[in-house]
Amino acid sequence: MKEYHTIETEVRLPYQLAYGATWTRFFEGLKEEKIYGTRCEQCNRVLVPARTFCPRCFVDTTQWVEVSQEGVLRAYVLTNYSYFAQPLKPPFITGLIRLDGTDVNFMHLVGGFKMDSLEAVQAKVQNGMRVKAVWAKNKTGNILDIRHFKPL
Repeated sequence: MKEYHTIETEVRLPYQLAYGATWTRFFEGLKEEKIYGTRCEQCNRVLVPARTFCPRCFVDTTQWVEVSQEGVLRAYVLTNYSYFAQPLKPPFITGLIRLDGTDVNFMHLVGGFKMDSLEAVQAKVQNGMRVKAVWAKNKTGNILDIRHFKPL
């Protein structure tokens, strides 16, 4: 049996992403501490983040609405290990949040409390609890302008 040597290296892949008109307006709103969604004129659903079309009706969404910064945590996952391209150092919680007045879940971080053990998280975080946006001090026009959602 032939033995092969391996090397460990890192690959860097710089890129630019064009947001387009809809995401640009959505992220500009975050810089102003406002969360905008788009409303489907056919089924009346409010979509956050804003979308160019309704994925249910396949019609363009042109009506913009400012939505609440509060909502309900529908589901969450605690990440306590490292992997490539994480938004921040573990531990952290990613949650599905249904903002008041919207019709879809919004994925974002849940935080503002100690996450040093699973028991501590389970004592603080429950599906169905109310949460509110906490804004980053310095905003740059990206999803992390909302630092996280904290329990109310």
